[in-house]
Amino acid sequence: MIELKKYTTQTGEVLLYNGVPKLEMLETLANGAGDLWHSGLDQGFKNCFQELVYQSAVYWWFLNDFDNVAHAVSWRLNTDNFVVRASVWEAIGGLDYQYSSDKMSGLDFGFNLIRNSGGIPLHVSGLFPKGSYEVTITKEDRYLFFLKNFKKHHSYYMLFRRCFHFLSEYRAFKIASKNVEKKNVTILKNRTLKPIIGAPTVSLVIPTMKRQKYTELLLKDHNTQTYLIKEAVIVDATPEEEREVQYYKPENFKFDIKVKWQTSKGSCRARNEAINMCTSDYIIFADDDIRILPDFVENTIKVLQTYNASACNGLDIMADHTNQNLDDLKEKLSKLKENRWKVGVAHLFSNANSCVKRTVVENLVGNDVNFDGGYGEDADFGLRILKQGEVLINNPFSPNLHLKPPVGGYRFWGNQSRILGKKRKSQPWELGKPVKYVRPVPSPTISYKFLKHFTANQINEWRWKHFFLYLFKKGKKGIFIRLIKLPYKQLQFNKSLKYAKQLVIKGEQLS
Repeated sequence: MIELKKYTTQTGEVLLYNGVPKLEMLETLANGAGDLWHSGLDQGFKNCFQELVYQSAVYWWFLNDFDNVAHAVSWRLNTDNFVVRASVWEAIGGLDYQYSSDKMSGLDFGFNLIRNSGGIPLHVSGLFPKGSYEVTITKEDRYLFFLKNFKKHHSYYMLFRRCFHFLSEYRAFKIASKNVEKKNVTILKNRTLKPIIGAPTVSLVIPTMKRQKYTELLLKDHNTQTYLIKEAVIVDATPEEEREVQYYKPENFKFDIKVKWQTSKGSCRARNEAINMCTSDYIIFADDDIRILPDFVENTIKVLQTYNASACNGLDIMADHTNQNLDDLKEKLSKLKENRWKVGVAHLFSNANSCVKRTVVENLVGNDVNFDGGYGEDADFGLRILKQGEVLINNPFSPNLHLKPPVGGYRFWGNQSRILGKKRKSQPWELGKPVKYVRPVPSPTISYKFLKHFTANQINEWRWKHFFLYLFKKGKKGIFIRLIKLPYKQLQFNKSLKYAKQLVIKGEQLS
């Protein structure tokens, strides 16, 4: 049982710690976004417990720790050296001591903090001395972790993937199954939002195509905001013969309107062109088909300032049909009840509703235009924010209603990916080598995203899981047909990876 020491900040908040941290750093850290701080990545914990790949494959951003950053989101804490807010420690109930080592108990605590409880664990270089701990995880603890935190079929899958050691693995699984005791998940209470400090300016970026009426609805919502934006930057790719300029008349709005008629192709290029026109402290990225409540912008800035974070991802609520309005949004939010109010580290990034400090956006330069014509650009952008050492938080205080019209939008160009043969128009990711009669699946840009951010071993595990789920997720019914189709599915997957590897060779394209 770990006995923690206390440190009381100048504001009266109690922090608990183990080891010998640099106490002079704690005041600054306590005023920031974090709930827990450690130096585990400098002590041998970096990228440990890679067996998580059997559950997460390449679908969880935090499977790998981030390189070359002194401060970064990381759940891999060393229980010999960490600091935590007392309120967080008490709410969660401390470590789970059912594991055979405190090291595994610490990994379980950090994992649940970031993934389930809405907490923010941060690696801070220099907070504790560097070291070289040996992080050994027993088979029994590994299965115990999986049984505690995931559905049982993930343990079965891990057993299947480690079949070359089947007897010892199965023995460990059976021991863990007998002893497992699951803890209840605790959602941390979010912080009370503070009033806005100063007068930060906000730019709104809207890429649009053939949806001028919907864009005008969003602009009108911004007219009624309790905290007005400085400017709306609209990059409109609507063909010249279909443009209707009356939707963007400056005299109809309380903020500056900047319109650029896009001649290039793709939403990534559109956002990059818009970013170059922004002049504010913060940039809100929005889809052209959302509706927002009057306190949307005010709450966005309050959240970022209260948590001292550089970026946030809003709450995206899907409409049932395109005619729904803000009353429908309020009704949908009321049904979420307490499930809505989870802050913590965001596990996704959506260009439909997000806000980032302009300095951070400028450091990133822009969106990777290799994603144009496909999918995955927003997740790539969010992960790149985190890789800079910034904190990207979930913002439940600024919801939007996503109307999702059946026509228009930048997917108009991307829809060509479904067409084969001579009628198909070339996609940017084809790089002059057009798809002919075998359509790559998944989208090559999705595969490109995974190749950019994950290791070769993790990509291999993704392949295994992709086809395992294809064969068995739908049960026994139809499995014979799926087996017959398997060689063709493999051909599609290989073709997706082939295009993705060409994009990797080409390199990140930011303009």
